[in-house]
Amino acid sequence: MTEAAANLTPLVRAALPTDMPAVADIYAYHVRHGLASFELEPPDTAEMARRHAYVIGLGLPYLVAELDGRVVGYAYVAPYRTRPAYRYTVENSVYIHRDFLGSGVGSALLPQLIEACVAAGCRQMLAIIGDSGNESSITLHRKFGFSRVGLLPAVGWKFGRWVDSVLMQRELGAGSGQPPNQD
Repeated sequence: MTEAAANLTPLVRAALPTDMPAVADIYAYHVRHGLASFELEPPDTAEMARRHAYVIGLGLPYLVAELDGRVVGYAYVAPYRTRPAYRYTVENSVYIHRDFLGSGVGSALLPQLIEACVAAGCRQMLAIIGDSGNESSITLHRKFGFSRVGLLPAVGWKFGRWVDSVLMQRELGAGSGQPPNQD
């Protein structure tokens, strides 16, 4: 990350289909070099576009962070599970371009993602964080009100080792304090 990048506030906006090549590039790096994703082969741009369309089609947010016209991070939610009782619970994903890690891009994306999910009527947000040593993601989520609610030890095998998943959760809106609007 350059010093100039550390001093900029990214523009956070809804992701567009034209952002998917940049999103695919960001994600490919994390698939190839990190433990945040348990995918072993990076999906191509067409697959990332399909995933984007799926999320948007459900009325859920998919955001990008942009600096000087360049997509430097993205965040979205997807249904936690497909069974109907889970319909108010979403799982988030946040990925930052390797040149902008630690620059505040995640801190720009996550609160806007939370706000968009509240507006969409979601009540619980989960973060299922790959690698119990992923302190940057754990710290980011804790900063925005997530609590650690569990650990799944050794549930993934990547880069020749077992990898944990950390479960974090945050209530949205009225959370579990009252029934959801059931339109």
